[in-house]
Amino acid sequence: GGSIGVNYGRIADNLPSAVKVVQLLKSQGLSRVKVFDADPSVLRSLAGSGIKVTVDLPNEMLSSAAKKPSFAAAWVQRNVAAYHPATEIEAIAVGNEVFVDTHNTTKFLIQAMRNIHQALVKSNLHSAIKVSSPIALSALQNSYPSSAGSFRQELVEPVFRPMLEFLRETGSYLMVNAYPFFAYEANSDVISLDYALFRENPGNVDAGNGLRYFSLFDAQIDAVFAAMSALKFDDIEMVVSETGWPSKGDGTEIGASVANAAAYNGNLVRRILTGGGTPLRPKADLTVYLFALFNEDDKNGPTSERNYGLFYPNEEKVYDIPFTSEGLKKYKDKSGVSRSTTRNTWCVASGEAGEEKLQAALDFACGEGGADCRQIQPGAACFKPNTVEAHASFAFNSYYQRNERAGGSCYFGGAAYVVAQPPSAYSRLIHPLSRYLFVCCGKC
Repeated sequence: GGSIGVNYGRIADNLPSAVKVVQLLKSQGLSRVKVFDADPSVLRSLAGSGIKVTVDLPNEMLSSAAKKPSFAAAWVQRNVAAYHPATEIEAIAVGNEVFVDTHNTTKFLIQAMRNIHQALVKSNLHSAIKVSSPIALSALQNSYPSSAGSFRQELVEPVFRPMLEFLRETGSYLMVNAYPFFAYEANSDVISLDYALFRENPGNVDAGNGLRYFSLFDAQIDAVFAAMSALKFDDIEMVVSETGWPSKGDGTEIGASVANAAAYNGNLVRRILTGGGTPLRPKADLTVYLFALFNEDDKNGPTSERNYGLFYPNEEKVYDIPFTSEGLKKYKDKSGVSRSTTRNTWCVASGEAGEEKLQAALDFACGEGGADCRQIQPGAACFKPNTVEAHASFAFNSYYQRNERAGGSCYFGGAAYVVAQPPSAYSRLIHPLSRYLFVCCGKC
C-alpha cells in the first residue's frame, strides 16, 4: 500500500511543544510529517524519532534563493545539513502553491528549485533529499473529466515543462495539494457526498478514457496525471502533499462537519493503506499528507480554515480514525448513512478493475483485512471457478460483512462495489459467475 503522513502547521497560539508533538506523532504511528518552514525547535525535536520530514522554503524567500546561489547554499546548510541525518529530512518543498501567491513569485520558482538542489549536491545530500514544489489544483486549465486534465496554458512553457524536466533529472516527484471538499462545496447539487467521501457509490465513467471512478479524490489525482501525460511526463511520480476535510465551517460551507471530516479522512487512510493506485495509474501507490495535525486558531479566512485539525491543541482527537494498517482492522465509517447500513447488501468484485488490482485487493482482504478465505482455498467448496474475480468477490464480501457493511468497507481502491439485490438475483441478471455467487457468497 501507500503511506500516510500529516501536515504540522503552527499558525496558532495554543499548540503543545514540539517535543510533545513528536510524542503524539509516534503514539499514532505516523511516520511522515510535513512542516511549512524549517523551525529549529521542530527539527531538533524530530531528531532520532525515525519520522521522515519534509521542510519548506517559504514563498517570500524564493526571490533570494533564485537570484543568489549563495543564499540557497546558506539556507540548505543552516536548515537541512545541520540536522540531517539525525533528523530524517527526505524532501524540501520550495514554496507552496506559488501560482496563487499574490506576490508574483512564480517567475522565481524554477531557478530557486535548481539552486536548492545544487546546494544539496555540494553538501552531498542530493541522493537522500528530493526537491519539489506543491501545486494547487487551480494550476489546471481543465480537470473534468479526468482524461481531459491539462495545465494552465500560460504556465506550461515557463514553469511546468521545466519543472517536470527538473523532477525527472533529479528523480523527484510532483507535490499536489488536492481538496475534494472545495469541489463538493461548490457543486453539491451535482456531486454525490458518497462519491466525495469514498463511500459506496455507482461511480462515474470518464467518457474520454472509459475508466470508472468511485471517488472524487481519484478523479482529481488522475486529472493531474493526465496533464503530466499530455506533456509526455508519464514517468514522474506524485505525492499528495495536502488533503483534508474541515470538521466545522460557516453556514455557507456545505459539507463541513465532524461526521464528514471523519468519513473523508478515515476512508482515505483505508484507501491509501490498502494499496492500489488510481484508475489511470493502477500501480501508483500514493504517499498522502493529511491536512492538518491541529486546529489552528490564528488562521485567517472562513471558519473552515481553523478547523481542519485531526487533533485539538490539547492533543485530544477531533474524531477517531486510524493512521496505520493495524488500526484499520477495527475501523468503521460509523458516520455514514447509505446503502451499506442496510442489512441486505453485498460486496462484489468489479471486473473493470483488472486482474492485477483485484489480486492486490484480494491479498489484502485475506491477509491484513482478516476476511475468512478458507472456502476459496484449493479443494474447498468455493475454490472453483479458480479465477481472481471469483475469489475476490468471496473475500470482499467476507470483509464487508465482517465490518458490518460500514461505509468504505466495500471499496478496495475501486476494485469492488455494493449491490442491493441478493447475489443470486443480481448474478442472474448481469454477472457471469451466477452459480458461484449464489452458492458461495452466502457462506461469507
